[in-house]
Amino acid sequence: MIPAAGGGTRMRAERPKQYLQVRSRALIEYSLAPFFHAGWIDGVVVVLAPGDEDFIRLPVARHWKLHTTSGGVTRSESVLAGLKRVAELTQGFMGDRGVYALVHDAARPCLTRQDLERLKDEASDEQGGLLAVPVADTLKRGNDDHVIHTVDRRNLWRAQTPQMFRVDLLRLALESCRQRGIEITDEAAAMEAAGYKPLLVPGRESNFKVTYPEDLALAEFWLSRQELER
Repeated sequence: MIPAAGGGTRMRAERPKQYLQVRSRALIEYSLAPFFHAGWIDGVVVVLAPGDEDFIRLPVARHWKLHTTSGGVTRSESVLAGLKRVAELTQGFMGDRGVYALVHDAARPCLTRQDLERLKDEASDEQGGLLAVPVADTLKRGNDDHVIHTVDRRNLWRAQTPQMFRVDLLRLALESCRQRGIEITDEAAAMEAAGYKPLLVPGRESNFKVTYPEDLALAEFWLSRQELER
């Protein structure tokens, strides 16, 4: 599943950042590609903002694995909408019990197939898991642009996507957070709040999220490297 209902305001662009182009393709097209190529993935749900008119213009919108639905104001609302669509698509097959969803950011265009396969192989129990990278930089906690203290970086990880969880468990976790007023920024946080301990699966630096204008050049670099390595 790809939540793509956000606007990406920090990009300061005229259109949502998932539709900005690198190497003549929209970022979201690269983000979708590994899931289309994985034979064990039966379908891909893209969660769009109401009134989105950009996605349908992309060639990828006609892929046979693809399904779309409308999202909400927050990420959790959009993911819940996507999970509802997944449950509808799998009803009569095996329900949502035992069905897993991978949630991936629309603006992470450099995911490798190898990392996707590793996540599937290592995080397929009820705890689920996510790609993540250990923190290497020295971390400072600040106040008014001044350092308060240095944060111990041991055992700290930077969360990435995809994040892989059982559909029924993730739905319950997200709904519980919403009812309790808990704000989350990724799906693993909802699972943590529900008492689960998602597995940290080591990823790589190239699987970064395009956030600022200068990130487009970095995405182009990594995509070029991946093309050369094939």
